[in-house]
Amino acid sequence: MNGLLTQCVKAEISLRDGLTRTHKAFYARLRDERGDVPGWVLVVLMTTGLVTAIWTIAAPRLTAILKNSLDAMNGIR
Repeated sequence: MNGLLTQCVKAEISLRDGLTRTHKAFYARLRDERGDVPGWVLVVLMTTGLVTAIWTIAAPRLTAILKNSLDAMNGIR
């Protein structure tokens, strides 16, 4: 029984050491990774501009479609 307990403790310590090494290696690689922040800012701003422009053009028609479908649903009752 004592030998089994010793083996379990050794296995747990080995597992923890492996997880710790993997964790440190992952975060070391993650810290080295550099993103293109200005590029992402430009993508977000352009997407926001496109959505705003399309929404401005399509809003009256979308409102009419929604109103017509809700009116049709009220007529079913």
